[in-house]
Parts: sequence; C-alpha cells; structure tokens
Amino acid sequence: MAEATEELNADGEQEETYFYRKRVKCAPEEEERLERQHFWKVIDAFRYYRVHIHERVNRAERHFQLLPEHHRMLLPHFLSNLAKVRVSVDHNHEVLQAIVLNCVHMFENMEYGEEDDLRKVRPSSTFDMDKLKSTIKQFVRDWSEVGKPERDTCYQPLIDQILKIFPRDKCDPSKVNVLVPGAGLGRLAWEIASLGYSCQGNEWSFFMLFSSNFVLNRCDEVNSMTLYPWVHQFSNNKRSADQARPVTFPDVNPQSLPPNSDFSMVAGDFQEVYTEPNSWDCVTTCFFIDTAHNVIDYIETIWNILKPGGVWINLGPLLYHFENMANELSVELSYEDIKAVILKYGFQMEVERESVPTTYTENERSMLKYLYDCVFFVARKPAHLFSNGFPAADACQFGESQQNENDEDMT
Repeated sequence: MAEATEELNADGEQEETYFYRKRVKCAPEEEERLERQHFWKVIDAFRYYRVHIHERVNRAERHFQLLPEHHRMLLPHFLSNLAKVRVSVDHNHEVLQAIVLNCVHMFENMEYGEEDDLRKVRPSSTFDMDKLKSTIKQFVRDWSEVGKPERDTCYQPLIDQILKIFPRDKCDPSKVNVLVPGAGLGRLAWEIASLGYSCQGNEWSFFMLFSSNFVLNRCDEVNSMTLYPWVHQFSNNKRSADQARPVTFPDVNPQSLPPNSDFSMVAGDFQEVYTEPNSWDCVTTCFFIDTAHNVIDYIETIWNILKPGGVWINLGPLLYHFENMANELSVELSYEDIKAVILKYGFQMEVERESVPTTYTENERSMLKYLYDCVFFVARKPAHLFSNGFPAADACQFGESQQNENDEDMT
C-alpha cells in the first residue's frame, strides 16, 4: 500500500495533467525510454538504501547527543542499540544488492542496458525509499513463518474457494487456468500452483518483480536468508531489541513445486498484458483492486478475460493508491458503487462477506497496528454467455447441485 502527499499548482489547485493510460499515450520509443528510466530509478533505490537509512540512524544519534549529560547517563544502552540497528541495516543492504544482481537480464522482451558496477549511487526520493522498505516487509508477509497468520487470513479464503469451485476430485486442476493480478512476491500464486492448478501471477512494480524473481528463482533452501524488516521503525517499539529483530525466509523451498507444475510470473500492466477474451477460468485478486486509477477498468478487464462460467474471487480493502497523488487520475468508489458496477456488467454474486478483518505486513510487536475490514466476494461470469463466439468454460462441469451449494454460501 503506497502513501503519497498531494501537490498543488501556483493557484492552490490540483494539477489536471493526469498520467492515465487512456488519456496520455506516448510513442513506443518514448514508452521504452520512460520504462528504462524507471527501471534504473528503482535499481538506484536498492543501491541507495544503506546511505538513506544510515542518515536516519545518524540523526537519532545526533539528537541523543544533544540531550543533557545527566539524561544521557539514564540511557546507557541507547548507543549500543543504535549500533545494532546499523549492523542490521548493513545486512539488509547486502540482501538488497543480491536481489538486484543481474536484474538487467530478467526480462526476455526488454533490454535495460548493461550493469555498471562503478555506476555512482544516486539519491532516491522518500517515496521510492518508502516503497523499498515496504517491499522488505513483503518478504515477511509472503515468505516467512512470521507471516503465516496473515496469509491464513488473506490467502486461505481465496484458495478455499478455488478448491470448492474447481474440486480436484471432479476435474483436472492442471486444466484450470488461474490468474493472480498484483501478485507481489508471488506466494499466493505459488500456493495455487502447488495444488496442481495452472497459475500465473502478474505484477507491475519493479520493486516486487526484482524481489519475487530473487525468492522464486534464487532461493532453494528453507530459511537460508535473513532480513531485519522493522529496523526502520523508530516509534512504537515496546523493547529496543524489537527494532533489530531478524526474520528468516523462505519458510518453504520455492523450487519444491512438482515437476509438472504450471506456474509463471508475468511482468507488466494488468490491463495491457491481459486483453485476450475468454481465456481464464478464474481471476483471483487480493489487496489489488484499489491499485487502479479507475477501478471500473479492472472490472471491465476481468469480465473480458474470464471464460463464460469463470469466476472472479476477491479479498481486500479500498485504500486507493492514487487518491492523493499529484498528476494522477483517481476515482474513489465505495464498495456499494463497485458492487453495482460488477452486477451491471453481468456478474452474478455467489459469495459475499462485507467484513473480513485482516492486517497487511503487520509488525506483531509494534504498539501501532492497522486493521483492514475487507470485503470478500466470488462473482461468476454466467456460463450461458457467449462472447466473441467463444464457448463457455469447460475445465470443470458442474450440475445443478453445485450451483445450489454456491447459492447457500451467499450472505
């Protein structure tokens, strides 16, 4: 979840030049140039991490030294705790450098230039550093034992519905195509693939793509890596040691999927990558739909790419990412409005729960916690619809009893 501050023009009004895919479309050469520029901007953030966080630690030390001596004498462990924070930051930095090592060769269809070890580390914006710190916490959520309670709350309801709608004893799960947009570090998509379904994760953020590539393709031993995800938190610590608390990952071997598993991660904008109608049996979204400039675009895309009879399973809040960003179009709809649009497109709601409390990258020992009251639903594209001449989904055939069972789940 990204936070941003609103910027105003000289007249005190928000700028009206929106970076919105349907309003501003650059030439292909310009698009490539901007993407390359963004790529190296994210690489710079990974490289600048140690300098940025050490500056924050240095500020804490300077402020401590400004205290009266008799106050400093009351805190004999303060500086030694800061020293532990510095060591933790250095360790995080080494992991981050391993993550971006050889990233220029990650993508098959895009060249970003050659890696330059002597390239000067350039300062990054506070926004990009916040994104990087958030990415570090994603390792906890997706790939650590510490994150399991959160995954059980967020991911398990989605997985349970997939197992119920596409039961493995009644169909061949390898023929059920599941798409996970906004896949982050890939754990949800990985879990779905581990059950035998054909699953593809999609992610746009380079922060997430670099990190998911690292954990999925370069980590093959359980708990072989360590991060200090809370080292940036200087407030709301009950104990000094909590700030430099280590978390190991991955809690499973990401490369332990069965040999015949069909699992992949695709980089790119969800709406631009997925345009083929009637191609997916299931679209599963978790903390995703509020990343849209216009959530109706997402609804329209999901409707288009689902096969008739296919299902959209969603869980998440509505913390709109672009709400307070200057020069970004953002339409903030209530869930009531979103549901109305979903139904007007033709979806049929089969399961709906308007209150699913969950956390997001929570620090369990922090004195400040955020609780999201999420909405959860299963919406089906009716099987009798034929779009562009394509037949209805046939990965699993269900009788009337299955539909009745789904109807009983409606709340």
